[in-house]
Amino acid sequence: MAVTDRRPATHRPHARPFHAEPVTERPAARYVWALARISLGFVFVWAFLDKLFGLGHETTAKQAWIHGGHPTLGFLKFSAAGPFKGFYQNIAGVSWADWLFMLGLAGIGAALMLGIGMRIAAAAGSVMLVMMWSVVLPPQNNVFMDDHLIYALLAIGLALVGAGDTIGLGRWWAGTRLVRRLPILK
Repeated sequence: MAVTDRRPATHRPHARPFHAEPVTERPAARYVWALARISLGFVFVWAFLDKLFGLGHETTAKQAWIHGGHPTLGFLKFSAAGPFKGFYQNIAGVSWADWLFMLGLAGIGAALMLGIGMRIAAAAGSVMLVMMWSVVLPPQNNVFMDDHLIYALLAIGLALVGAGDTIGLGRWWAGTRLVRRLPILK
């Protein structure tokens, strides 16, 4: 039997150096999370603007909130299906529901786009998205899953990885006296 000179199995001269930082902390990942945050924020902001001004995508100018339309009326009144149909049809077009919906769209969208208040935006956004998912059960293209649930998970993930710190005001926001006193606002 021949004896060969071998280096220990742990020595790999061509291996990449070990990175102690988590994958989510690497610059490329940080930018991907930031772009996902801004993109999801734009989904909320666009829905707000379309319902407010009737930009013609889903809401006509005649149905715009500024022209007396009700942002919750059409979808909740005519599209609701499943076990919560009665609940959603009862709040369709009600003033408080319109205000909560529009404030939610604007606030969540602005927080995501700016990268501030990510924890509250993730929580509020997830609640809103799950409610929107529950309006039409089962979803049209799947037995359970649809884009609302995926967006809700994404919003939570964005808050968990601190996605507001890259291409956003998250670091500045976290350093304010208010947020240092009330970390839930981070």
